[in-house]
Amino acid sequence: MFARVRRFVNRVLNNSRRINNEPLNRVSLIVIILIDIFILVNVFIGLNDISGWHLSPSQAYPCYAQWQTYRTETSKDKDYNILRELLLYKNSNQPSQKQIYQETATDHIGQVSPICLQYAEYVDNINIPQNQQAIKAIDDRQSKISNLRQANSRIRAEYDSTLLEKIAGQSREQSINQVGAEKAKQELEKNNRNISQLEQEISNLKNELKLKPESSELITFLQNGEQFYQIEQGYKRASFWYPSIQFAFQALFLLPLIFIALLVHQFSQRRRYGLVALISWHLLVIFFIPLIAKIFEFLQFGAIFQFLFDVISAIFGSLLFLVSYIYILLIPLIGFGIIKFFQKIVLNPKLQAVNRIQKSLCVRCAKKIRHNDAYCPHCGYYQYVECHNCHDLTYKHLPHCKHCGSSQEREL
Repeated sequence: MFARVRRFVNRVLNNSRRINNEPLNRVSLIVIILIDIFILVNVFIGLNDISGWHLSPSQAYPCYAQWQTYRTETSKDKDYNILRELLLYKNSNQPSQKQIYQETATDHIGQVSPICLQYAEYVDNINIPQNQQAIKAIDDRQSKISNLRQANSRIRAEYDSTLLEKIAGQSREQSINQVGAEKAKQELEKNNRNISQLEQEISNLKNELKLKPESSELITFLQNGEQFYQIEQGYKRASFWYPSIQFAFQALFLLPLIFIALLVHQFSQRRRYGLVALISWHLLVIFFIPLIAKIFEFLQFGAIFQFLFDVISAIFGSLLFLVSYIYILLIPLIGFGIIKFFQKIVLNPKLQAVNRIQKSLCVRCAKKIRHNDAYCPHCGYYQYVECHNCHDLTYKHLPHCKHCGSSQEREL
């Protein structure tokens, strides 16, 4: 098996560095490498673009994250917090929330959840200047409260220092503090009254904002558990299938390129267009690199991984490291199966030999040779083997001798 792998690697390298079995010069090799890098970069750019063709779960369910945050929040002010979040960064120059959601689906496959579009309508209804002014008024009062509390902290520090000076019998003229003890106490009481008044005003403004019809409709909508359950299930389902959908589109992008490069390579080999064969071979290798990478990425994050993850979670609970064990055992088995498939079916030398000998091609490199050539002039491979029955020369890898017809299985 290792000998076959080594021969395969040598064949890939030889095909990548030779034109009609002649080695490339350094300049030509550098040019080919630069072309490879340029094409590989553009292939990955194309894969990235086409993988985003279908709407992602967050694009198809754009309201899910915000809605989930609201439902999991335990603060008593969570109704106001969601309203403030939706109103704070909205201005008149921006499109409506519903338009933003709808524009996400433009030039993409898939659609935005109708429930999220309904949510966007409620968001647009609350985004009016009066509500934004209410948020601004609350923030202004919160800022004043913060300033007053900072002033109180400073006054308390000075008040404590003034009391110590008074106990020590130090005169007022020698004090380093700006405010005397009596005046400090008055300032603290005044500030505390202002803070209480501002907090009451903030509470009233919040209640007024939450009791407005458009706000009440949005909060009632957010508290609807049945609709959130539909969004949550849709989001989880989309998250489960999205890696598979991405892989399908990426394969759709790569497979035609691989097929075209393979056809061009085979055609150029038959016609002995050396430079075309070399470039098409490089393209074939370049197109296979991202395909293999995306296959492994899909196995690591796609539906198969999620299925194994769910099974392990259901059976063994938190022992999720067992998923890695399964992959460590499973991937080599899959690789072994792929190798056997290509060795026995796709790249089977016996099957290849039948087709090549019929077309007077070299058994190993598939280049055109004359009918009676014992050695390939392109790769030097010996074409015949001695029959164990009649001892005449017959073709390698064919099941029967061309002279006596005896089976050659023991020689293959």
